[in-house]
Amino acid sequence: MKYLFVILALWLTISISAQTNFTNPIIHADYSDPDAIRVGEDYYLTASSFNHIPGLPILHSKDLVHWEIISYALSKQPPFDHYNKVQHGNGVWAPAIRYHDQQFYIYYPDPDFGIYMIKAKDPRGPWTEPVLVQAGKGLIDPCPLWDDDGKLYLVHAFAGSRAGIKSILVIKEMNEAGDKVTSEGVLVYDGHKNDPTVEGPKFYKRNGYYYIFAPAGGVTTGWQIVLRSRNIYGPYERRIVMAQGFSTTNGPHQGAWVNTANGEDWFLHFQDKEAYGRILHLQPMKWLNDWPIIGIEKNGKEWGEPVANFKLPFTKSNAENYLLPATDEFNGSTLGLQWQWQANPGNSWYFTDPSEGKLRLNSQLWTDSNLYNYPALLMQKFPAESFSATMKMDGYFANNGDRAGLMVFGLDYATVYASISDNQLELQFATCTDAEKQRSEKIQERIKIDSVRNLFFRVEVSKNAQCQFGYSLDGKNFTMFKQLFQAKPGKWVGAKLGMYCTRAVKFNDGAYTDIDHFKIYLK
Repeated sequence: MKYLFVILALWLTISISAQTNFTNPIIHADYSDPDAIRVGEDYYLTASSFNHIPGLPILHSKDLVHWEIISYALSKQPPFDHYNKVQHGNGVWAPAIRYHDQQFYIYYPDPDFGIYMIKAKDPRGPWTEPVLVQAGKGLIDPCPLWDDDGKLYLVHAFAGSRAGIKSILVIKEMNEAGDKVTSEGVLVYDGHKNDPTVEGPKFYKRNGYYYIFAPAGGVTTGWQIVLRSRNIYGPYERRIVMAQGFSTTNGPHQGAWVNTANGEDWFLHFQDKEAYGRILHLQPMKWLNDWPIIGIEKNGKEWGEPVANFKLPFTKSNAENYLLPATDEFNGSTLGLQWQWQANPGNSWYFTDPSEGKLRLNSQLWTDSNLYNYPALLMQKFPAESFSATMKMDGYFANNGDRAGLMVFGLDYATVYASISDNQLELQFATCTDAEKQRSEKIQERIKIDSVRNLFFRVEVSKNAQCQFGYSLDGKNFTMFKQLFQAKPGKWVGAKLGMYCTRAVKFNDGAYTDIDHFKIYLK
């Protein structure tokens, strides 16, 4: 009986802990360079989207742990002629989201064109068209601050690859509307000595101090610093407030300070996890002598280490257990919010067909040696550490080179697809190494088939991002290819998962494929 009570007590402890604690990462998906705010009892988060469209995802939460994606702020990326073509790793870098005077603002940088601003009354949209706040090469990671006297300021960093300088932060004044920079800028921090590659600044004011939160030291190995000053232009004091220490969370930095309705302080940040991208963590935060400490202090240090789990943040109401979308049955009139293209989409790339519950992908002419720069790849982020994805399609092919399939995409990629090759219908499994260098695909296996209707493609992804592809002709019995594929990240992003339809011959009514469903099963 005594052992029964011990077991029962242990079970109750675990059960209560599961209800009152959260575990990091809170989102095991690629939401790079997150920034977040609280408005009333609601939290809103945005992140870098680079060349993927729609861009600037807007996520919503009630408790900082469970998030849903509710919209995108950027439907197409300017300049349109430029981003109608694939621009890997370019586009939207680290944005900042703020709420001021009943409006939501997002300031985002394009390292090749300058700093943009958009705004909306409702985070679900509509958002205004982007306004170029300051044109220039290498201006990155902007964040605004509305001061107590009504003046508006902007802090930002520089990308060495474009500007020829980096590891410094500057502050500039803006006009009242927040759509133009009105000063040349003041250098407020030089990180060359102690904080190389300081970037991603976030601007706050508390207890008469101006604070700049900024990551330094590089994405995979860096730390989080905070600068503070009584004067907006400095001089600024500097302190490390979070580092990896003895934790397993590498490069903990680049994120957002938010507080709850009852005054708790928290910090959202990313961790680079290679093929999985930059996944999202939540850290407790406290103030000591007007300096923040992020994570848990250890050994009397004035900075914190990331936590693996912790008690849930305060919330006034029960938060819904949101799940980010992954599966799509294509029964609606719009695509699920998990989907993004590689470039600004053309008006004939796809159509939803809710009456049939299918997605029509129209083939686009493509004759490159691989699919790395094919703009009409429809993809989503890896949704978890391990999962499977199954796609059902009906192909409608006419010419040699018509193809459609499922792929895992990055600097290397792999795909299983149906095609017409030498006037023969086939299923093929192919890989491409160093796709960025325009290396050709290598066909690993090929199977002759009689029809491209009612085809099922599958990929199983294990915890180390190893992928095994397979197919089925009946949706029940799957044949898996023996060769495993190691997923690789893309340019500044994690690996992506998705589908495509291409043709190699110009024709006035080319190939297309109807996708019945794209189902994700988490493991």
